[in-house]
Amino acid sequence: MITSLENFLLKKSRLFVSANMAVHEVLRLHITSERFIVEPRGGDTTELLIIDRVTQEITLQGNQGQIPASAITKSIYGILGIIRLVAGAYLIVITKREKVGEVKGHTIWRVADTEIHSYKRTTTHLTEQQNSLNKTYLSLVENMLRTEFFYFSPTYDISHSLQRLHNTSPEFQSLALHERADQRFVWNGHVLRELTQQPELSRYCLPVILGFIEVSSCQINGKSFDYTLISRRCIYRAGTRFNVRGVDSEGQVANFVETEQIVQYNGHCCSFVQTRGSIPLFWSQRADLKRIPNPVLIKANHLSGFQKHFDNQIYNYGYQVIVNLVNQKGYEKELETMYGQTVSSAKNANIRYEAFDFHKECKNMRFDRLSLLLDRLEGDIKRFGYFHQNRDGFVVSQQCGVFRTNCMDCLDRTNVVQGLIGREVLKDQLTRLGVLEAGQNIEDQKQFDTVFRNVWADNADVISKQYAGTGALKTDFTRTGKRTALGGLMDGWNSLVRYIRNNFQDGIRQDAIDLFLGNHVVEETEGLTSRSPLAVQRDWKYYAIPVILMIASAMLIITILLPDEQTSEQLMYIFFWGAAAIISLATLFWFGTVFVDQPRLLNDKIKIE
Repeated sequence: MITSLENFLLKKSRLFVSANMAVHEVLRLHITSERFIVEPRGGDTTELLIIDRVTQEITLQGNQGQIPASAITKSIYGILGIIRLVAGAYLIVITKREKVGEVKGHTIWRVADTEIHSYKRTTTHLTEQQNSLNKTYLSLVENMLRTEFFYFSPTYDISHSLQRLHNTSPEFQSLALHERADQRFVWNGHVLRELTQQPELSRYCLPVILGFIEVSSCQINGKSFDYTLISRRCIYRAGTRFNVRGVDSEGQVANFVETEQIVQYNGHCCSFVQTRGSIPLFWSQRADLKRIPNPVLIKANHLSGFQKHFDNQIYNYGYQVIVNLVNQKGYEKELETMYGQTVSSAKNANIRYEAFDFHKECKNMRFDRLSLLLDRLEGDIKRFGYFHQNRDGFVVSQQCGVFRTNCMDCLDRTNVVQGLIGREVLKDQLTRLGVLEAGQNIEDQKQFDTVFRNVWADNADVISKQYAGTGALKTDFTRTGKRTALGGLMDGWNSLVRYIRNNFQDGIRQDAIDLFLGNHVVEETEGLTSRSPLAVQRDWKYYAIPVILMIASAMLIITILLPDEQTSEQLMYIFFWGAAAIISLATLFWFGTVFVDQPRLLNDKIKIE
């Protein structure tokens, strides 16, 4: 048993370690023609980080007249990393940040703006083709940096849940922030590698996660507490909606997100974790201009991918309850059937499978029928429990399993169910902490209930934008507790925007992700001695069929609008151009994949095999 004195010393030790592993919080970037000079602000350090723009050497040096008066100086809040393109290396820095809130006394920030600085002063060393390629790659990096909701903390490890952080050794606590971070959720790990290779630069290595964080100060029964929701998006098998589906040969799944709900009250901390991720089978669903492309099960050893995925999940989270929300008829049926069969074949005692046909059970906006699912999960909710650390630092309880929820996209239906499970657990947490009185429900606390619903709806929208390109569907239920006609109209609008983005913009977004994460590494000789994957030749159908369709449609409209003395002749022209328009439109959809914005750097087939 740990005595009070030992516990006090342990907490003091962790505070000391936390200070040691902290990253410099505020810096100045001095730019000269030959060097980038990064100067920490505040504290007692006098060192400078020097990046030689010619030799590309990175060193720590003392601040003895190193900064010339002619240098261009600007404030920055961290180094995001260094990325190499055709023109050479580029330094990426954080220039603006917004405070999100605090977790356990540590401030969490959102990246609000960034800048990219080339090591090279000009691009005259490039050929015309290389210069064009470099501009394209640079636009992909900028596209990725415009992705909203990158988060960081210079003093706290936001990549781990509270329970994982507690269950660590003193040696782990002494590691640098980038070394101890959960690499599954560090989105700038690839671009940080040139800094992380030198241990002495650890205080400049700022790990950044992508996802969602919101901290809300709340009050119930006159008792103030902080309610926090953190979603961490995984970097493995990362991508966009129809470009990345299912599992890969390493057991990594598309759209894997860990969501942690935290309550901080009077020194107590409670945490509950859920996960989501694509159905862990080998399948694809490539965009082809149809509203919903048909999913395709790939001929492969599904059991192998499934087992690798859940071996990893059980190691990280314990017992798994799979909540599968896909339709049990129509185009989703084959996946649902194979998923259930694979669970049965695995015979894993640490996995329970719960299938719930969301659309069938909740049709006609009967979302109240989700109570049927909650009733079936009630025993698991109580059995899993949650992490609870009291004000003295002692752990009262730990979470022993997770709900792994999925639908097809792991967005809309998944968001609704995760919010309902989170509500059930939160009621228990607040009651145990004495915030809620016995017999009280969250729904009765109107002000907090509004905060809770909006936080989960905001989380749904952000996670959906990152994967599908639009806000989530069905968030009217999450925000208000009921489905509405206006919510249905908004779902229709978001579905239309998704269609456009998934078919005509997601190839670029996928390339940006693959480039930033290092799935594709650019060679400086690209376009000179080696062929670039960006140099894709379009099929003749890409140009010919849309032109024929536009001409036929224009002629059809003109023929209808301009009267002709010979009615029979006009009808013949209308029939001819109408038939030409219909045939060309049908041909366009028949060769749909030709017209979709496809990723050029990698493709899903490569990732699966």
